[in-house]
Amino acid sequence: MPHPSLRDPRLFREFSYVGGAWVAATDGAVIPVTDPATGDHLGSVTSLSAAESSAAVDAADRAFPAWAALMPQQRAAILRRWFELVVENSRDLALIMTLEQGKPLSESLGEIDYGASFIEFFSEEAKRPNMEGVTSHLPDAEVEVWLEPVGVAALITPWNFPNAML
Repeated sequence: MPHPSLRDPRLFREFSYVGGAWVAATDGAVIPVTDPATGDHLGSVTSLSAAESSAAVDAADRAFPAWAALMPQQRAAILRRWFELVVENSRDLALIMTLEQGKPLSESLGEIDYGASFIEFFSEEAKRPNMEGVTSHLPDAEVEVWLEPVGVAALITPWNFPNAML
């Protein structure tokens, strides 16, 4: 159940985002989330099976070609909008983090801002040319390094500083 102090309760999700939809684990398995400061039950997160986790990675991989095919300015605009949404909702996101982890709200706000700064940076970086020349070790030869999206990554972030890792 969303915390009553949230301005936008839609930010409180108890499902996994897979293939463009919020889904529960097929078997209904969840992991309870408690407030470490009070022990109060906050909600739960889905406990996806290995097969369901693999299916989530596969869904992201299927969506990847469309992302890679976007013009740099289009990817930049999407990342910029994500940054703006994080900033607009920073208070709620920090509150969720504080309730979940027990860290002071001021630290959570700082982490949300810090994580958002990466999104902002890469929204600008996405507009830049994706090729650079490198001096060759051979005479009369040119070397080009192309920077382009290469695929999906699955990761587990540290529990104590998750937002800045995304």
